[in-house]
Amino acid sequence: MTGLAPTASALPFLASSPPWAETLTGLAILATVAFLANLVVKKLILRLALRFLPADGPTPAPIVARLANIVPAVIVARGIDAVPHLHAGVANLVRNGVSVFVILTIVLAISAALDLVNLLYQRRPDAASRPIKGYVQVVKILLFVAAAILVVATLMDQSPLLLLSGLGAMAAVLMLVFKDTILSLVASVQLTSNDMLRVGDWIEMPQLNADGDVIDIALHTVKVQNWDKTITSIPTHRLITESYKNWRGMSESGGRRIKRALLLDQNSVRFLGAAEQAALRRFALLDGYLDRKQGELDAWNAGLAEQGRDPVNSRRITNIGTFRAYVIAYLQAHGRIAQDMTQLVRQLQPTSQGLPLEIYCFTSTTAWAAYESIQADIFDHLLAILPEFGLRLFQEPSGLDLQNALSTS
Repeated sequence: MTGLAPTASALPFLASSPPWAETLTGLAILATVAFLANLVVKKLILRLALRFLPADGPTPAPIVARLANIVPAVIVARGIDAVPHLHAGVANLVRNGVSVFVILTIVLAISAALDLVNLLYQRRPDAASRPIKGYVQVVKILLFVAAAILVVATLMDQSPLLLLSGLGAMAAVLMLVFKDTILSLVASVQLTSNDMLRVGDWIEMPQLNADGDVIDIALHTVKVQNWDKTITSIPTHRLITESYKNWRGMSESGGRRIKRALLLDQNSVRFLGAAEQAALRRFALLDGYLDRKQGELDAWNAGLAEQGRDPVNSRRITNIGTFRAYVIAYLQAHGRIAQDMTQLVRQLQPTSQGLPLEIYCFTSTTAWAAYESIQADIFDHLLAILPEFGLRLFQEPSGLDLQNALSTS
């Protein structure tokens, strides 16, 4: 026999030993040679190679370290035949075990290399809009499936092609097993190609209790960190089959919408007298409106007088119309409201809870805290200024209101 481990003829002192002693000695020598080879590779060659690899950030050092394990495995596989008096079945079992170890080591090294590629890709500026993590996971699945076939073929001493020929009959089973993977792969391709979702997007999916930022897009799941810091995992294919709201457009526009109504007591709506109009001229924001409106009404009413119409048909300034004009002027003069976006102050359909006066505009920032502060400041001012126009907010009676009414009756 030839090999790395010495035979009994090569070592005279083994000639007079019993067969089992020769076998144990040969195994010990083979193990020692494999250990020394592993020591040389990892302590000398590997350390020397790592000096030329980057130490910070993503590095291929773990991949090189894992591949270094192949050297002692190859020594064992080649030297097992040189062990004297070793049963052929045991030698074959060791060779197969070593082959399986080499296959798994190579597969794990390739898997680590794919992770390294993904980490390096994430440093690109366009990585958030076009992540490749899902594709990397698909390649890993195919890689481990191929490794499983090779491992089974090695342990059975059969050709992998023989096993592959039997997979045709298992196609239906495989389709059932990998149904979610196939659906997720198709969904991942659609999400990426149509730029429907990016890492960092704020999405809202009430049916899955998801409302927050996307922190990870993988093959099977998309992770969303909600505003309460909990994490919701959404199956990738559900982002294609079900609806969700993506707030990226709002973030990119630079403005966030305010859409809120004041419920006015309809009993407080009335015409303004001359003294009340004069008092409202104290508001600098209303000077232009009152002059323009009064001129318009005077021209209209003059036409009615020429026709001999009754003065009841004349038009007059109302407190709600004046307040609406004030709100518009206030928004146009506000430094934190986007002036290049839609601004509306409109009346909605009257309800049993009052007359809704809706304010529709956009702030000049999309930051949540700043947005809420601007919105609160605007409505703080409008609520406080309402009595100056003779208007009241509608509010359903409370227990205290009923108590006061009963006490005064």
